[in-house]
Amino acid sequence: MTPGYRLVALDAKSGNPVPSFGVQGVVDLRLDDDQEMDLTTADIGLHSTAIVAGNMVIVGAAHSSGEAPKHKANVKGYVRGFDVRTGKRLWIFHTIPRRDEFGYETWENGAADYTGNTGVWAQISVDEELGLAYLPVELPTGDYYGGDRPGSSLFAESVVAVDLKTGQRKWHYQLVHHGLWDFDIPCAPVLVDITVNGKPVRALAQATKQSILYVLNRENGQPIWPIVERPVPQGDVPGEWYSPTQPIPTKPKFYDRNGSSIDELIDFTPELRAQAMKVASQYKLGPVFTPPVVSKIDGPLGTLMVGWPFGGSDWGGGSYDPQSHMFYVFSQGTVGSLGLIKSNAGDSEARFVFGMASAGKGKFHRLTVDGLSILKPPYGKISAIDLDTGEIVWQVPHGETPDEIRNNPALKGLTIPRTGRPGIIGVLTTKTLLIAGEGGIFTNGAGQKGALLRAYDKKTGRDAGAVFMPSGQSGSPMTYMCNGKQYIVVAIGGQDYPGELLAFSLRIDSK
Repeated sequence: MTPGYRLVALDAKSGNPVPSFGVQGVVDLRLDDDQEMDLTTADIGLHSTAIVAGNMVIVGAAHSSGEAPKHKANVKGYVRGFDVRTGKRLWIFHTIPRRDEFGYETWENGAADYTGNTGVWAQISVDEELGLAYLPVELPTGDYYGGDRPGSSLFAESVVAVDLKTGQRKWHYQLVHHGLWDFDIPCAPVLVDITVNGKPVRALAQATKQSILYVLNRENGQPIWPIVERPVPQGDVPGEWYSPTQPIPTKPKFYDRNGSSIDELIDFTPELRAQAMKVASQYKLGPVFTPPVVSKIDGPLGTLMVGWPFGGSDWGGGSYDPQSHMFYVFSQGTVGSLGLIKSNAGDSEARFVFGMASAGKGKFHRLTVDGLSILKPPYGKISAIDLDTGEIVWQVPHGETPDEIRNNPALKGLTIPRTGRPGIIGVLTTKTLLIAGEGGIFTNGAGQKGALLRAYDKKTGRDAGAVFMPSGQSGSPMTYMCNGKQYIVVAIGGQDYPGELLAFSLRIDSK
């Protein structure tokens, strides 16, 4: 039994395994999964904690990164519900439909029979009152090449609502058709109760790597505001299948950059901008959903994509304020290249895999000039979105300006506003504040390296205070009350700094 993919029930008082659960407190998740797999080597495991609701524990699945999958076939990431007392499997949802199931026809040429992945590695949400579990599903085998899996491919990159007791699909909404961008749905759908046009609506808000917030009625899956199937750029990679359209919400507008354009290149100085334009000229630029290209040394080297590889928003997800119906979400602005190269025989069955044409021995293609990203800031931001109206209320750069910008000789004498910093950051909403730590580290005025835990006025986004931490945030902040005092706990850690929890008490300023 591989330790990374099992479900263990422990007695909360003693910490001992519960004998009545599975086999001596353990359920081997590689068994009873409606598919055969090697119990030692199968490419499947867990990323997020299983969720418990009523007498049910629901478990998703995670797989290895798919830049260059060895095989076009892989283990399928089915989702299952188990009895919390006995470990007995009560239901299974096939995230890749079987021949007799709804959605099978969206996998052309029988691709559903052998394609794998399409797991739920992000957290799952549950509405016990409605009796629904909400599954944020990832893409199928092959993150950037899908020629072996033609079709729109349900239920890949979809939010799927299943019956909590039976696992039966109640509704679904596909956010990406035939994904080629590693746009896995990376975080839990946030359940929100909002008021739209004067009427109460039970909804969910799904943040994404492409900085698009999809807001759906969580009872029936209908969009709160129209989502339009818009034509998207088509590619020319041999053997690839392209969806002619992708679903784009009319509201809210994109809360961070995606795709790429000349307008997004740095403009600190005319010289730096000219250099950035020269670098960008080697790549294909275009809006979100511009597909990858075959990388060629004489160009294009790849498709420039903003937000890649960890997206606008990732597993940190967003936070909802039930008082104001405001949704808060961190996003990061990073730039990367989506290039494909022919796979080597024996390395991958896929015709093409992620890669870039060689620049020569000891040479590298860099998306930087003078040590600076070719992308203009902000490199991290927090957005406040009114879910009653679908409007963005405020946005602020989140994260102190990195040392490589503050100390860069090419910027000497220039005043650079706070740029924000990238990271995988979750945010916490309290009665008056929005709280989030920074990713990575910077050097403060005292010469200390670390990061800030920041507080913002949740109505305006104005700075409301900060404390210094020895490393960047690595997990979403939490809050609790003890003896009448409120505390904030945040997980920190990073390179050369072991992970730990820091606790801070909130103090009311009398001013």
